[in-house]
Amino acid sequence: MEGDAAPPNILWESKAGYVLSNVAEVVERILTFVPTKNLLRIASVCRLWRNCARRVLKTRQRFTWLSASGSSIYEEHVLLRTMTQDLENIYLLPQTALLMVNHENFRGSVRHKKARRCEDEVDSDPVEKLRRLLPSSCKVIGVVAPGIVVTPSGLPSSPPQEHEDGEAGFSLLFPAMDGVTIRLFHFCKKNLSETTMEEAGLINNPDLKVVLMFDYDTHKPGGGRFLNKLLKPLSQSNIFVIGGQVEDVFSINKPCCSPGSFGAVGLTFSGSKIQGASVLVDEGVNSPKAAEATIQRLKAANIPERNTLGFMFACVGRGHNSYNNQHNVEADAFRKIFSNIPLLGFFGNGEIGCDRIVKENYTLSETDTDGLQHSFTTVMSLVHFG
Repeated sequence: MEGDAAPPNILWESKAGYVLSNVAEVVERILTFVPTKNLLRIASVCRLWRNCARRVLKTRQRFTWLSASGSSIYEEHVLLRTMTQDLENIYLLPQTALLMVNHENFRGSVRHKKARRCEDEVDSDPVEKLRRLLPSSCKVIGVVAPGIVVTPSGLPSSPPQEHEDGEAGFSLLFPAMDGVTIRLFHFCKKNLSETTMEEAGLINNPDLKVVLMFDYDTHKPGGGRFLNKLLKPLSQSNIFVIGGQVEDVFSINKPCCSPGSFGAVGLTFSGSKIQGASVLVDEGVNSPKAAEATIQRLKAANIPERNTLGFMFACVGRGHNSYNNQHNVEADAFRKIFSNIPLLGFFGNGEIGCDRIVKENYTLSETDTDGLQHSFTTVMSLVHFG
Protein backbone atom coordinates (compact mmCIF):
# COMPACT_ATOMS: atom_id res chain seq x y z
CA MET A 1 0.00 0.00 0.00
CA GLU A 2 1.11 3.55 -0.63
CA GLY A 3 0.98 4.32 3.06
CA ASP A 4 3.61 1.64 3.76
CA ALA A 5 6.26 3.15 1.44
CA ALA A 6 9.42 4.48 3.09
CA PRO A 7 9.82 8.28 3.17
CA PRO A 8 12.03 9.61 0.34
CA ASN A 9 14.67 10.93 2.73
CA ILE A 10 15.11 7.49 4.31
CA LEU A 11 15.43 5.88 0.88
CA TRP A 12 18.04 8.46 -0.11
CA GLU A 13 19.99 7.97 3.12
CA SER A 14 19.89 4.21 2.62
CA LYS A 15 21.26 4.48 -0.91
CA ALA A 16 23.90 7.00 0.12
CA GLY A 17 24.98 4.80 3.00
CA TYR A 18 25.30 1.83 0.68
CA VAL A 19 27.42 3.81 -1.80
CA LEU A 20 29.70 5.24 0.90
CA SER A 21 30.16 1.78 2.41
CA ASN A 22 30.79 -0.15 -0.80
CA VAL A 23 31.75 1.99 -3.81
CA ALA A 24 35.44 2.82 -3.51
CA GLU A 25 35.51 5.11 -6.55
CA VAL A 26 32.94 7.45 -5.01
CA VAL A 27 34.57 7.44 -1.57
CA GLU A 28 37.99 8.12 -3.06
CA ARG A 29 36.68 11.03 -5.10
CA ILE A 30 35.10 12.60 -2.01
CA LEU A 31 38.26 12.15 0.03
CA THR A 32 40.30 14.17 -2.46
CA PHE A 33 38.57 17.26 -1.04
CA VAL A 34 39.50 16.46 2.57
CA PRO A 35 42.61 18.00 4.23
CA THR A 36 45.23 15.47 5.28
CA LYS A 37 44.72 15.74 9.04
CA ASN A 38 41.01 14.94 8.70
CA LEU A 39 41.82 12.29 6.11
CA LEU A 40 43.93 10.42 8.67
CA ARG A 41 41.03 10.50 11.11
CA ILE A 42 38.60 9.26 8.46
CA ALA A 43 40.90 6.33 7.68
CA SER A 44 39.92 4.71 11.00
CA VAL A 45 36.21 4.42 10.09
CA CYS A 46 36.40 1.17 8.12
CA ARG A 47 38.68 -0.86 5.86
CA LEU A 48 37.25 0.61 2.64
CA TRP A 49 37.80 4.18 3.82
CA ARG A 50 41.29 3.32 5.10
CA ASN A 51 42.31 1.91 1.72
CA CYS A 52 40.80 4.88 -0.11
CA ALA A 53 42.56 7.34 2.21
CA ARG A 54 45.90 5.64 1.60
CA ARG A 55 45.49 5.91 -2.17
CA VAL A 56 44.54 9.59 -1.90
CA LEU A 57 47.59 10.30 0.29
CA LYS A 58 49.87 8.73 -2.31
CA THR A 59 48.66 11.25 -4.89
CA ARG A 60 49.55 14.24 -2.71
CA GLN A 61 53.13 14.68 -3.83
CA ARG A 62 53.46 18.42 -4.28
CA PHE A 63 55.16 20.68 -1.76
CA THR A 64 53.33 23.47 0.01
CA TRP A 65 54.32 26.31 2.31
CA LEU A 66 52.88 28.38 5.12
CA SER A 67 54.08 31.94 5.57
CA ALA A 68 53.41 34.75 8.01
CA SER A 69 54.44 38.32 8.65
CA GLY A 70 53.47 41.24 10.85
CA SER A 71 53.34 41.67 14.59
CA SER A 72 51.92 38.84 16.65
CA ILE A 73 49.67 39.63 19.60
CA TYR A 74 51.19 36.60 21.30
CA GLU A 75 54.66 36.12 22.75
CA GLU A 76 55.50 33.40 20.24
CA HIS A 77 56.66 34.07 16.69
CA VAL A 78 53.91 34.92 14.21
CA LEU A 79 54.82 31.87 12.07
CA LEU A 80 54.09 29.46 14.92
CA ARG A 81 50.66 30.97 15.38
CA THR A 82 49.95 30.63 11.65
CA MET A 83 51.13 27.02 11.61
CA THR A 84 48.87 26.18 14.55
CA GLN A 85 45.88 27.35 12.54
CA ASP A 86 46.78 26.38 8.97
CA LEU A 87 48.34 22.94 9.35
CA GLU A 88 44.77 21.68 9.81
CA ASN A 89 44.02 22.57 6.21
CA ILE A 90 47.00 21.36 4.18
CA TYR A 91 46.69 18.59 1.58
CA LEU A 92 49.86 16.61 2.19
CA LEU A 93 51.57 14.58 4.91
CA PRO A 94 54.85 16.38 5.71
CA GLN A 95 57.94 14.19 5.63
CA THR A 96 60.47 17.06 5.63
CA ALA A 97 60.07 20.65 6.78
CA LEU A 98 62.36 23.64 6.22
CA LEU A 99 61.59 26.69 8.36
CA MET A 100 63.06 30.15 8.06
CA VAL A 101 62.31 32.93 10.54
CA ASN A 102 63.78 36.22 11.58
CA HIS A 103 65.10 36.63 15.08
CA GLU A 104 62.25 38.64 16.58
CA ASN A 105 60.22 36.59 19.10
CA PHE A 106 62.18 33.45 18.27
CA ARG A 107 64.09 33.16 21.48
CA GLY A 108 67.26 31.32 22.29
CA SER A 109 69.73 29.09 20.51
CA VAL A 110 68.28 25.63 20.03
CA ARG A 111 71.20 23.70 18.63
CA HIS A 112 72.21 21.83 21.75
CA LYS A 113 70.72 19.58 24.36
CA LYS A 114 69.35 21.50 27.30
CA ALA A 115 68.87 20.68 30.92
CA ARG A 116 65.42 19.69 32.14
CA ARG A 117 63.15 22.73 32.16
CA CYS A 118 60.00 23.65 33.98
CA GLU A 119 56.61 23.31 32.30
CA ASP A 120 56.27 27.04 31.55
CA GLU A 121 59.64 27.07 29.77
CA VAL A 122 58.68 24.06 27.64
CA ASP A 123 55.37 25.68 26.67
CA SER A 124 57.20 28.81 25.44
CA ASP A 125 59.96 26.91 23.61
CA PRO A 126 59.42 27.26 19.83
CA VAL A 127 61.12 23.93 19.13
CA GLU A 128 58.82 22.10 21.53
CA LYS A 129 55.87 23.81 19.87
CA LEU A 130 57.04 22.56 16.47
CA ARG A 131 57.43 19.07 17.88
CA ARG A 132 53.76 19.08 18.85
CA LEU A 133 52.55 20.64 15.60
CA LEU A 134 54.29 18.38 13.07
CA PRO A 135 54.11 14.59 12.65
CA SER A 136 56.66 12.67 14.71
CA SER A 137 58.04 11.19 11.48
CA CYS A 138 58.67 14.62 9.94
CA LYS A 139 62.32 15.69 9.76
CA VAL A 140 62.68 19.38 10.53
CA ILE A 141 65.46 21.88 10.06
CA GLY A 142 65.19 25.61 10.57
CA VAL A 143 67.28 28.74 10.36
CA VAL A 144 67.11 32.16 11.95
CA ALA A 145 68.19 35.07 9.73
CA PRO A 146 68.10 38.88 9.93
CA GLY A 147 65.43 39.17 7.20
CA ILE A 148 62.99 36.89 5.42
CA VAL A 149 61.54 36.63 1.89
CA VAL A 150 58.05 35.13 1.70
CA THR A 151 55.23 34.51 -0.75
CA PRO A 152 51.77 34.41 0.89
CA SER A 153 50.70 30.90 1.89
CA GLY A 154 49.55 28.65 -0.95
CA LEU A 155 49.36 31.47 -3.51
CA PRO A 156 52.28 31.03 -5.95
CA SER A 157 51.26 33.98 -8.13
CA SER A 158 51.02 36.47 -5.25
CA PRO A 159 53.71 39.16 -5.02
CA PRO A 160 56.65 37.95 -2.90
CA GLN A 161 57.67 40.22 -0.05
CA GLU A 162 61.15 41.14 1.18
CA HIS A 163 60.94 41.62 4.95
CA GLU A 164 64.23 43.29 5.85
CA ASP A 165 62.70 44.32 9.16
CA GLY A 166 59.75 43.16 11.22
CA GLU A 167 58.50 39.72 12.09
CA ALA A 168 58.21 37.15 9.29
CA GLY A 169 58.82 33.51 8.49
CA PHE A 170 57.76 30.49 6.46
CA SER A 171 57.53 26.72 6.71
CA LEU A 172 58.25 24.78 3.52
CA LEU A 173 56.67 21.32 3.68
CA PHE A 174 57.63 18.35 1.51
CA PRO A 175 55.66 15.09 1.30
CA ALA A 176 57.10 11.79 0.10
CA MET A 177 57.60 12.23 -3.65
CA ASP A 178 58.15 9.44 -6.16
CA GLY A 179 61.59 9.72 -7.74
CA VAL A 180 62.80 12.37 -5.28
CA THR A 181 64.97 11.69 -2.22
CA ILE A 182 65.37 14.43 0.40
CA ARG A 183 67.95 14.08 3.17
CA LEU A 184 68.62 16.41 6.05
CA PHE A 185 72.11 17.13 7.38
CA HIS A 186 73.62 18.96 10.33
CA PHE A 187 77.41 19.07 10.56
CA CYS A 188 79.77 20.61 13.07
CA LYS A 189 83.52 20.21 13.52
CA LYS A 190 82.98 17.07 15.60
CA ASN A 191 81.00 15.03 13.08
CA LEU A 192 82.08 16.21 9.62
CA SER A 193 83.69 13.29 7.80
CA GLU A 194 83.45 11.45 4.49
CA THR A 195 81.17 8.91 6.15
CA THR A 196 78.67 11.47 7.42
CA MET A 197 78.79 13.39 4.14
CA GLU A 198 78.01 10.16 2.27
CA GLU A 199 75.12 9.41 4.64
CA ALA A 200 73.69 12.85 3.86
CA GLY A 201 73.98 12.19 0.12
CA LEU A 202 76.60 14.90 -0.41
CA ILE A 203 79.29 12.64 -1.90
CA ASN A 204 79.30 9.37 -3.85
CA ASN A 205 75.73 10.10 -4.89
CA PRO A 206 75.32 10.22 -8.67
CA ASP A 207 71.66 11.24 -8.33
CA LEU A 208 72.39 14.39 -6.27
CA LYS A 209 71.10 17.52 -8.03
CA VAL A 210 70.54 20.33 -5.49
CA VAL A 211 71.94 21.21 -2.07
CA LEU A 212 70.51 23.84 0.25
CA MET A 213 73.23 24.76 2.75
CA PHE A 214 73.19 27.21 5.65
CA ASP A 215 76.30 27.79 7.75
CA TYR A 216 76.54 29.53 11.11
CA ASP A 217 79.38 30.99 13.19
CA THR A 218 81.93 30.03 10.51
CA HIS A 219 83.66 33.39 11.07
CA LYS A 220 85.17 31.80 14.20
CA PRO A 221 88.65 30.22 14.14
CA GLY A 222 88.55 27.03 12.07
CA GLY A 223 85.17 27.89 10.53
CA GLY A 224 86.58 28.79 7.15
CA ARG A 225 88.45 25.49 6.81
CA PHE A 226 85.31 23.63 7.90
CA LEU A 227 83.17 25.30 5.25
CA ASN A 228 85.77 24.78 2.51
CA LYS A 229 85.96 21.09 3.37
CA LEU A 230 82.18 20.85 3.02
CA LEU A 231 81.97 22.82 -0.24
CA LYS A 232 85.04 21.45 -2.07
CA PRO A 233 83.51 18.19 -3.38
CA LEU A 234 80.35 20.07 -4.39
CA SER A 235 82.11 22.87 -6.25
CA GLN A 236 83.67 20.42 -8.70
CA SER A 237 80.53 18.52 -9.66
CA ASN A 238 77.32 19.03 -11.62
CA ILE A 239 75.37 20.10 -8.54
CA PHE A 240 73.57 23.28 -7.58
CA VAL A 241 74.62 24.53 -4.16
CA ILE A 242 72.64 27.49 -2.81
CA GLY A 243 72.23 29.06 0.62
CA GLY A 244 74.10 31.36 2.93
CA GLN A 245 75.25 32.24 6.42
CA VAL A 246 72.57 32.55 9.11
CA GLU A 247 72.44 33.67 12.73
CA ASP A 248 71.21 30.43 14.27
CA VAL A 249 69.73 27.03 13.43
CA PHE A 250 67.27 24.69 15.08
CA SER A 251 65.87 21.18 14.71
CA ILE A 252 63.37 18.95 16.52
CA ASN A 253 65.45 15.93 15.62
CA LYS A 254 68.87 14.82 16.85
CA PRO A 255 70.81 17.78 18.35
CA CYS A 256 74.31 18.66 17.23
CA CYS A 257 77.20 20.86 18.31
CA SER A 258 78.56 21.98 21.61
CA PRO A 259 77.74 25.56 22.69
CA GLY A 260 79.64 28.11 20.62
CA SER A 261 80.55 25.69 17.84
CA PHE A 262 80.29 26.54 14.16
CA GLY A 263 78.51 24.28 11.69
CA ALA A 264 76.16 23.88 8.75
CA VAL A 265 72.69 22.49 8.17
CA GLY A 266 70.70 21.83 5.04
CA LEU A 267 68.90 19.51 2.68
CA THR A 268 70.04 17.40 -0.26
CA PHE A 269 67.69 16.71 -3.17
CA SER A 270 68.41 13.67 -5.34
CA GLY A 271 66.57 12.17 -8.29
CA SER A 272 66.32 12.33 -12.06
CA LYS A 273 63.17 14.50 -11.92
CA ILE A 274 64.93 17.41 -10.23
CA GLN A 275 66.14 20.40 -12.22
CA GLY A 276 67.85 23.52 -11.00
CA ALA A 277 69.33 26.82 -12.08
CA SER A 278 70.86 29.79 -10.30
CA VAL A 279 72.22 33.23 -11.06
CA LEU A 280 74.28 35.64 -9.00
CA VAL A 281 73.08 39.23 -8.64
CA ASP A 282 76.42 40.78 -7.86
CA GLU A 283 77.36 43.85 -5.87
CA GLY A 284 77.38 46.10 -8.93
CA VAL A 285 73.70 45.52 -9.72
CA ASN A 286 71.99 48.62 -8.31
CA SER A 287 68.96 49.37 -10.49
CA PRO A 288 65.64 47.54 -11.02
CA LYS A 289 66.43 47.19 -14.74
CA ALA A 290 69.81 45.57 -14.05
CA ALA A 291 68.30 43.23 -11.46
CA GLU A 292 65.61 42.15 -13.91
CA ALA A 293 68.19 41.53 -16.64
CA THR A 294 70.23 39.30 -14.31
CA ILE A 295 67.25 37.27 -13.08
CA GLN A 296 65.99 36.96 -16.66
CA ARG A 297 68.95 34.67 -17.37
CA LEU A 298 67.20 31.94 -15.35
CA LYS A 299 64.77 31.62 -18.26
CA ALA A 300 67.53 29.95 -20.28
CA ALA A 301 67.12 26.82 -18.13
CA ASN A 302 63.61 26.23 -19.59
CA ILE A 303 62.34 25.00 -16.22
CA PRO A 304 58.55 24.49 -16.01
CA GLU A 305 56.76 26.74 -13.53
CA ARG A 306 54.57 23.93 -12.21
CA ASN A 307 55.97 22.25 -9.07
CA THR A 308 58.91 24.68 -9.02
CA LEU A 309 60.26 26.76 -6.14
CA GLY A 310 62.20 29.99 -6.30
CA PHE A 311 64.85 30.71 -3.65
CA MET A 312 66.38 34.10 -2.90
CA PHE A 313 69.37 34.33 -0.56
CA ALA A 314 70.55 37.91 -0.26
CA CYS A 315 73.13 39.77 1.75
CA VAL A 316 71.68 41.75 4.63
CA GLY A 317 73.55 44.72 3.17
CA ARG A 318 71.54 44.63 -0.07
CA GLY A 319 67.77 45.09 -0.24
CA HIS A 320 66.79 48.76 -0.28
CA ASN A 321 70.41 49.75 0.37
CA SER A 322 71.37 48.62 -3.13
CA TYR A 323 68.50 50.34 -4.93
CA ASN A 324 68.45 53.95 -3.75
CA ASN A 325 66.08 53.13 -0.90
CA GLN A 326 63.60 51.29 -3.14
CA HIS A 327 62.17 48.24 -1.38
CA ASN A 328 61.31 44.78 -2.76
CA VAL A 329 63.18 45.37 -6.03
CA GLU A 330 64.60 41.87 -6.57
CA ALA A 331 61.46 40.03 -5.45
CA ASP A 332 59.37 42.20 -7.78
CA ALA A 333 61.75 41.49 -10.66
CA PHE A 334 61.45 37.76 -10.01
CA ARG A 335 57.64 37.95 -10.05
CA LYS A 336 57.66 39.92 -13.30
CA ILE A 337 59.66 37.15 -14.98
CA PHE A 338 58.16 34.11 -13.22
CA SER A 339 54.46 34.78 -12.70
CA ASN A 340 53.48 31.53 -10.99
CA ILE A 341 56.48 30.38 -8.93
CA PRO A 342 56.60 31.04 -5.16
CA LEU A 343 59.73 32.82 -3.95
CA LEU A 344 61.14 32.08 -0.49
CA GLY A 345 64.42 32.91 1.22
CA PHE A 346 66.27 35.23 3.57
CA PHE A 347 68.68 38.11 4.08
CA GLY A 348 71.83 36.70 5.67
CA ASN A 349 75.46 37.38 6.46
CA GLY A 350 76.98 35.77 3.38
CA GLU A 351 75.77 33.88 0.31
CA ILE A 352 76.50 30.47 -1.21
CA GLY A 353 75.93 29.89 -4.93
CA CYS A 354 77.02 30.88 -8.43
CA ASP A 355 75.81 31.25 -12.01
CA ARG A 356 74.76 27.76 -13.07
CA ILE A 357 72.22 27.22 -15.81
CA VAL A 358 71.10 23.73 -16.80
CA LYS A 359 71.91 22.64 -20.32
CA GLU A 360 70.25 19.73 -22.10
CA ASN A 361 73.07 17.34 -21.19
CA TYR A 362 73.17 18.74 -17.64
CA THR A 363 76.79 19.86 -17.98
CA LEU A 364 77.50 22.82 -15.75
CA SER A 365 80.45 25.13 -15.46
CA GLU A 366 82.83 24.19 -12.67
CA THR A 367 83.97 26.55 -9.95
CA ASP A 368 86.13 26.42 -6.85
CA THR A 369 85.02 26.80 -3.25
CA ASP A 370 85.86 30.51 -3.27
CA GLY A 371 83.60 30.91 -6.30
CA LEU A 372 80.67 29.61 -4.26
CA GLN A 373 81.08 32.06 -1.35
CA HIS A 374 80.07 35.69 -1.66
CA SER A 375 79.14 38.88 0.15
CA PHE A 376 76.94 41.81 -0.91
CA THR A 377 75.26 39.62 -3.54
CA THR A 378 71.95 37.82 -4.06
CA VAL A 379 71.70 34.19 -5.17
CA MET A 380 68.45 33.73 -7.12
CA SER A 381 67.54 30.17 -8.06
CA LEU A 382 64.89 27.76 -9.30
CA VAL A 383 64.37 24.15 -8.17
CA HIS A 384 61.91 21.93 -10.05
CA PHE A 385 60.62 18.67 -8.55
CA GLY A 386 59.18 17.02 -11.66
